Amino acid sequence: MEVAPERIDRWVAGFGERHDGVVSREVDGRVASVAGGDGASAVFEWFPYEPLGVVLVRRGGYAVALAHAGALTLHKVGTRHVQSRTAAGGWSQQRFARRRDNQADALVEAVAGHALRVLLGGDESPRTGARGIPAGLVVGGDRTLAAAVLAESSLRAVAGLPRRELWDIGDPRRAVLDDCLRRGRAVRITLTDTP
Repeated sequence: MEVAPERIDRWVAGFGERHDGVVSREVDGRVASVAGGDGASAVFEWFPYEPLGVVLVRRGGYAVALAHAGALTLHKVGTRHVQSRTAAGGWSQQRFARRRDNQADALVEAVAGHALRVLLGGDESPRTGARGIPAGLVVGGDRTLAAAVLAESSLRAVAGLPRRELWDIGDPRRAVLDDCLRRGRAVRITLTDTP
């Protein structure tokens, strides 16, 4: 399950009420795990990076954003056509494949340009720890396209950032972007009930 970081204390208190008290273990001031008196336990996976960058790309759509404390500060959402596969054979199939590849390349180039502007303020080589540069990334959509975007030389400053991957998303629109930001910031909790 995924819980907003602001709600963790309340979630732990509720866990204690449901499971005969709670013993928690903290690491670096964050709850790492809790155990209930009845044998139930929960392990927490935090993604504590601020500001947070978001790069979502699928054939036909993209979203790039920078967020502080869960609020979007700058974002770009758009569409771009990439033809789907065709059942045609022979020369037609090859022609459509070339067209599809060219459209995908243009999509990657466009998204990388937006990411450079939104995430790095247009600076390909920002100084380490510069204000407004993401400390972590939420990446989602199509794995191949997302990898191609982040492999662009203009984005080398964000290539090695910690990532939270969300591949199970729909076409990147504003509502999907908002949901991915929420999920990207969330604390993932693995709950093991009583035996």
